[in-house]
Amino acid sequence: MARTREFDLDAAVDAAMEVFRRKGYEGASMRDLAEATGLGSGSLYAAFGSKDGLYLAALDRYRQRYAAPLVEMLRAGSDAREVIREVFVGVVDDIAGDGRRLACLIVGASMERAQHDLRVVDRLRSTTQSIELALYDLLAEGQLRGQIPTDRSASDLASFLVTSLQGLRVMGAINPDRAALMRSAEVALSCLGERPTAR
Repeated sequence: MARTREFDLDAAVDAAMEVFRRKGYEGASMRDLAEATGLGSGSLYAAFGSKDGLYLAALDRYRQRYAAPLVEMLRAGSDAREVIREVFVGVVDDIAGDGRRLACLIVGASMERAQHDLRVVDRLRSTTQSIELALYDLLAEGQLRGQIPTDRSASDLASFLVTSLQGLRVMGAINPDRAALMRSAEVALSCLGERPTAR
């Protein structure tokens, strides 16, 4: 029985996450959340304590569903340039293929809640830092192997690439045109330099 409740709560958080992406924190009413999750307001309050509690759970789920796979991809790669390109292409394809222009929950939370909720800030920082650290490790290894130029530090490159990824999500919510997003992605990827020619 406990297992069934656990599954239902996971599904409820997934549904709430989509509501928050579509409407933002302020725009999402408890009625919206109850309808989307299929749970009454009383059940949501009992499970999460408050709307804030459900929002924080949605941020945690967003990290699991979107950030964690990126980190795994970066950790599993050996060719820094190819793996990072694959990540950028995957993000662009995700944005362009959505069709609903749903905002990135990280970006939305940054604009709407980070200024006055340290719990949100902690989650956003943890999520973005996990991606940045995985990028840093891959880039540093790539520099040691001669795959990536050393004229910029791996730390600066990783920070810039995370900023670029989030920027793509912002612009994708405005205009999810794949070709335009890929042109921007190519500019960001140019910071990795030209592929060394074989000798």
